[in-house]
Amino acid sequence: MSDRPLILVSNDDGITAPGIRTLVEAIKHLGEVIVVAPDSPQSAMGHAVTISRPLRLEKTNLYGDIASYQCSGTPADCVKLAVDKVFHRKPDLLVSGINHGSNSSINVIYSGTMSAAVEGAIEGIPSVGFSLCDFSYDADFSLAKKVATKMAENILLNGLPKGVLLNVNVPKILEANLQGYKVCRQANAKWQEEFNERLDPNNRKYYWLTGKFVNHDKGDDTDEWALANNYVSVVPVQFDLTAHHAISYLNTWNYNHEQ
Repeated sequence: MSDRPLILVSNDDGITAPGIRTLVEAIKHLGEVIVVAPDSPQSAMGHAVTISRPLRLEKTNLYGDIASYQCSGTPADCVKLAVDKVFHRKPDLLVSGINHGSNSSINVIYSGTMSAAVEGAIEGIPSVGFSLCDFSYDADFSLAKKVATKMAENILLNGLPKGVLLNVNVPKILEANLQGYKVCRQANAKWQEEFNERLDPNNRKYYWLTGKFVNHDKGDDTDEWALANNYVSVVPVQFDLTAHHAISYLNTWNYNHEQ
């Protein structure tokens, strides 16, 4: 066993995606790295877990002397299996990504990349999800690589508050145009969705999800503002979904069944 930090790498784009290869390169000098990632793309899977079919976990040689495993399940499955079956102790850090495309604002709910990080945080592992605001398979990850290294170094050095993980998004810009890092809140933005109705060759209806992203939040303290102004956005996220501010309001309701 090594005294170096033990680091789990996962993602949702699949174990062969350029983003995860970049992430491994970004952090491999920081500790003992093990990759456990889906064997195929799992984008927008959210925090789904597999309960209706067997899970497969197979060792690969994709990363040379860095141990790597491909899993037939979701990003959350990958983290669960890694913690229970692969690691000899709890990892010191979980890094997920680098996702092809933004996971800012409401996208954090749907993101498989972020769900891997959330699962890590649930397990008590300091965790972070990285995303680059470029959906291209051949995107330039050079800036995102440096961001991942710096953020991983900070987490290993300083730790994270209990129950908190980080959602880090990198704008699609040259490093020379980067304005810095901005710790901010999740913007109030969402997808305005539509379903296109189409016909298959058998004349049966099917639907294809389309839509556009709408930002209702004009604040200058949000991730959407940061990215639009050439900052790396750093949003602290928690998996406790309790709306604490609503508890006192709900306690004013009448719960007496006798009218």
